[in-house]
Amino acid sequence: MAGAKNHDYHILPPDIWPLVGALSGLTFTTGMVMFMHRAEEAFPDGAWRVVLGLGIAGLIATFFGWFSKIVNEAQSGDHTPVVQLHMRYGMILFIASEVMFFVGWFWSWFDFSLFPAPIEMVMTDNGPIWQNLIGQEGAAALAHFPPDGIQVLDAFDLPLLNTLILLCSGTTVTWAHHCLINGDRDGLKKGLWLTIALGVLFTSIQAYEYSHASYGFGGNTYSSAFYMATGFHGFHVLVGTIFLIVCLARAYKGHFTPKQHFGFEAAAWYWHFVDVVWLFLFVVVYVWGGWGLEPH
Repeated sequence: MAGAKNHDYHILPPDIWPLVGALSGLTFTTGMVMFMHRAEEAFPDGAWRVVLGLGIAGLIATFFGWFSKIVNEAQSGDHTPVVQLHMRYGMILFIASEVMFFVGWFWSWFDFSLFPAPIEMVMTDNGPIWQNLIGQEGAAALAHFPPDGIQVLDAFDLPLLNTLILLCSGTTVTWAHHCLINGDRDGLKKGLWLTIALGVLFTSIQAYEYSHASYGFGGNTYSSAFYMATGFHGFHVLVGTIFLIVCLARAYKGHFTPKQHFGFEAAAWYWHFVDVVWLFLFVVVYVWGGWGLEPH
């Protein structure tokens, strides 16, 4: 019969969301560039805030609209075993790209710590710039990592607590997965609730840690590398928590089955990735980075 589907693939119809997402991404990055280049002086009416706000609103709308359609496709039976396999490949590649993203921050951390350079941020008429002190103050200006005067955070205080919290969250999300596979929907919901609560607790403790740190972002390589590495991990924890909240809402709607639950599986993979990255951050940034120094 003409038009009959005789394959296992899901051919997507034309959709407006990819275009909306691309335009929103462009608007968002434009707003961020305006913000980072002190657009307040060039646009006293706050135009950059409007541009940035529109970009963020467009991205949120894209996430909601596009992902809602993917959920509807899954519930309609369009995600055949072949489609699910390819979605798994896509999630694996996405996590691999995230791994390389964090490799960049770890690379910076090791570069700054093993080969410290006397670089400081100084204010000029054209704004802040990074200035190399070699040639101005000679060998006496050689930097330390962390720089002299910085009180590092105690690795075995809040960071250790957060490590235990994330390790526990890894067990609860695994428990939820096993409950789903065995048809225990009540256990699935309890496991997700616990994992989400632990994720929120981790974020709250990290926010408290940041508010009580003796150094702010920028000014030297240590604080910049510290906040970029741990801050982006914190952002990933926030994204993963939202991911799990969506899975919890779908669990209450009865969307997942023991044989078809890739949405939850992808969230669990992402959460385990976040756990592993934190273990490296804890050892490298908090323990090794502050070894032998007086903690704050």
